[in-house]
Amino acid sequence: MSLNPLDDTQLSVLQIVQTLLQGQDKSTITAGILHQHIDMVCQMKPEWSRLDNREILVEELIRRYSIWIGEDTSLSNDEGHQPWLTADAKREWRYWHRYRQWLGKTMPWGVLDTLDRSTDRVLGLLEQPGREGRWDRRGLVVGHVQSGKTSHYTGLICKAADAGYKIIIVLAGLHNNLRSQTQMRLDEGFLGYETSPLREKVTIIGVGDIDSDPVIRPNYVTNRSEKGDFSAGVAKNLGISPEQRPWLFVVKKNKSILKRLHTWIENHVATSVDPVTGKRFVSELPLLMIDDEADNASVDTGEIVYDDDGKPDAEHQPTAINSLIRKLLMQFSRKAYVGYTATPFANIFIHESNETRDEGPDLFPSAFIINLGAPSNYIGPARVFGRAAAEGRTGELPLIRRVSDHCSDDGKRGWMPVSHKSSHYPTLDTLTHFPDSLKHAIDSFLLACCVRELRGQGDKHSSMLVHVTRFNKVQSVVYEHIDAYIQEVRQRLTRRIGHEPFLHQLESLWQADFLPTGQTIRDVMPQQIPDDAFAWREIVDKLYTVIENVSVRMINGTAKDALDYSDSATGLKVIAIGGDKLARGLTLEGLCTSYFLRASRMYDTLMQMGRWFGYRQGYLDVCRLYTTDELIEWFEHIADASEELREEFDNMVASGGTPRDFGLKVKSHPVLMVTSPLKMRSARSLWLSFSGTVVETISLFKEPEYHKRNYAAFQHLTGRVGSGAPIPERRRAEKIEKWKGVIWQNVSPELIIDFLTEYETHAQARKANSKLLADFITRMNRVDELTQWTVAVIGGGVDRHHSVCGFPVPLMMRKASEGVTDRYSIGRLLSPRDEGIDCDESTWLAALAETQRIFHADPGRNEGREEPVIPGGVVLRRIKGFGINDIPAQRQKGLLLIYLLDPQQALSAAEYQDDALPVVAFGISFPGSLSGVTVEYKVNNVLWEQEYGAAE
Repeated sequence: MSLNPLDDTQLSVLQIVQTLLQGQDKSTITAGILHQHIDMVCQMKPEWSRLDNREILVEELIRRYSIWIGEDTSLSNDEGHQPWLTADAKREWRYWHRYRQWLGKTMPWGVLDTLDRSTDRVLGLLEQPGREGRWDRRGLVVGHVQSGKTSHYTGLICKAADAGYKIIIVLAGLHNNLRSQTQMRLDEGFLGYETSPLREKVTIIGVGDIDSDPVIRPNYVTNRSEKGDFSAGVAKNLGISPEQRPWLFVVKKNKSILKRLHTWIENHVATSVDPVTGKRFVSELPLLMIDDEADNASVDTGEIVYDDDGKPDAEHQPTAINSLIRKLLMQFSRKAYVGYTATPFANIFIHESNETRDEGPDLFPSAFIINLGAPSNYIGPARVFGRAAAEGRTGELPLIRRVSDHCSDDGKRGWMPVSHKSSHYPTLDTLTHFPDSLKHAIDSFLLACCVRELRGQGDKHSSMLVHVTRFNKVQSVVYEHIDAYIQEVRQRLTRRIGHEPFLHQLESLWQADFLPTGQTIRDVMPQQIPDDAFAWREIVDKLYTVIENVSVRMINGTAKDALDYSDSATGLKVIAIGGDKLARGLTLEGLCTSYFLRASRMYDTLMQMGRWFGYRQGYLDVCRLYTTDELIEWFEHIADASEELREEFDNMVASGGTPRDFGLKVKSHPVLMVTSPLKMRSARSLWLSFSGTVVETISLFKEPEYHKRNYAAFQHLTGRVGSGAPIPERRRAEKIEKWKGVIWQNVSPELIIDFLTEYETHAQARKANSKLLADFITRMNRVDELTQWTVAVIGGGVDRHHSVCGFPVPLMMRKASEGVTDRYSIGRLLSPRDEGIDCDESTWLAALAETQRIFHADPGRNEGREEPVIPGGVVLRRIKGFGINDIPAQRQKGLLLIYLLDPQQALSAAEYQDDALPVVAFGISFPGSLSGVTVEYKVNNVLWEQEYGAAE
């Protein structure tokens, strides 16, 4: 969306200018060139020649040309695949061309070009729909949460229809309103007309405004109403015969719906018979199935029995939804399945060779996995929560507000206890009946709406999310209290009676929060928001309009109060209260404010609950997330884990892997100890490999007795490794890298194993489990890897020194994380440069070049950050394990880094004394490996529920 909303005339001029400049190097496009083209286009029509304020168009075009998107990365298996997609094959396409033209009204041209290439890549990995014989392609597209996956699969559907796919089935979530929302978007982007349950008249919308030729008008089966799914009535009256135009089904992942669809296809569409099984199948109509949120409900979570050869039981009965999806695919001899998700890790746990007699192959993405780049204006987890760094977290946006007044310190009492039942009645002895933090959040939403009105965005939707409980009854009470508060504020402002205290509290929030936050966002991301400054009087003037239009809605499985964005001629201003329906898939348009308490520690669930990720062009500075310390910490873990696994994917792409290779890597990646074992059937063990990873102790004990024991383990190690030497200087291109500390080369693995066995890691240090690491090194030694170690004690910048083998080593400062009280928690232990402490210059330079190449590939993850000047750890570990160009692999070498942390950060003021021992922390960098060695990490049922919660 534009920072300054444009009218139809301005949009028309802007599109023509974009077309004229298409293909020109963006770096050569100046404001002067844009002015010339705008003036030229304005002469095309008399009414355009009178267009005033053309500077707005110049600013919008500059913004659009500054937004770019990185190229996708992919892993594919081309066995049995026939390449087919050429420029000639695309020449007569019409669905895609009208979709692209429609998107061009609001989407930057460069982003459109990338979407075009990306959807071409996915389509090209499917089969040519006219290919004879049986074929089956299954893939996975991994986007970012709220990053435009719907736009991507709409583009893919348009191209697939152009190419000749005839049956298109979209699996759209678990709830009616999400299915309806998806149908509406496909009405706009693919069909070009509204899907009415009555079918009385055709209302042209979306792409239909570009090209409404009845010759290409796709057929629809389901419609946009809440009850527009594949019902019994629809099934009874529907018949399909082979024809030119494709058919679109948008259905829920619901047992009854999918079973009805399966039966209908068998009875009305399947005309061929398998001579071996006697089952009917469809041979004339190629199928494209799109599985939106493919990690939700589609994965078979039932326990599978394996034989002695590791093959799954062919008689296994999959879970209902998984079974029906696979049976639908089995009904077509020519089919393609593409799952879309932002959290793919459940799909990776599908056994790649799992096949059952009735369902056929499981949904493992055997043909391809594509990792989508995000546009540079995308606000994702790493942007909101920052990234772990030695100095704490860095790069986070100042949009998070901590909530602690919703329950007692032990989490058992108060307005919304951490664990509560459906009978809980949330109330407080206050005028509003809810905590001040929620009142502040609602007030923030009102201010956000005022700012958007002043910026000319009043006709755009603005939403607030309140997600505090999964129980409908409890949500109802929260709804009543919030609605009463809004009505009270509305009456006071309208009547001008008792309104001054409210205006005063709002002005305080504006002055103390909104003004400084807005300036900070403007400084770090100037392309995101206009350079404006509103006086408080202007805000108050808009407040009276805003409060009249704010509505409170409850969105859950029983609520009829659906979010009818499409029915609103002007922008809705809505406070949405809900649970699971708001947790996954459903888009809250113009989401400004989130109040989020519900704790789930399942990685994929938490990621999907993060509806505040996405695009906030023109109003990022007024967005707020109110949540708890615990959830902030978990989302920080998620942001780091997500980046780590995406880096792992890039690493696999660079080394030429397949989907199966990545699946095996993820299944053993120690990041899963942080993110939970997901949908791993009923397993309570993880088989982990630390190869190619770095582990570091970022959760440490606060208690002095543990410090003493771990310091003794450290002393035992340094007393056995020899005299050591100062860490040598290293040449790094045009500069010299220096460290303070002591280093030992060629240390035997037995000494490392003994140190890890004696060292005690905190229970929260999931990845850095010292006993597990010792076991892993022992197992790697059996295959002649990790047999030579470098050990370094790395000093910091604290004035206080500690003697290590006669060398004075300054202590390291690592700040304690805010909000964590049960342990000494830090952001990162290792500084990025430390993993290269044992590298020569050629290895370091090769790793840096590869790191910079990957950095530029995905601007959505890296916009606003400096190009790396130090190699990334993932790349360094890959080169150490596999080599690159003329640099050989060194899989025998491990690296143990030890840090002596200033105890002042860990101990309370009462406990700290000048002679307090340093807190010993360590990190280990493991080179990549082909050995496949893993170590078992067991979790008992009690600990499992403590860590990840009882099943809901």
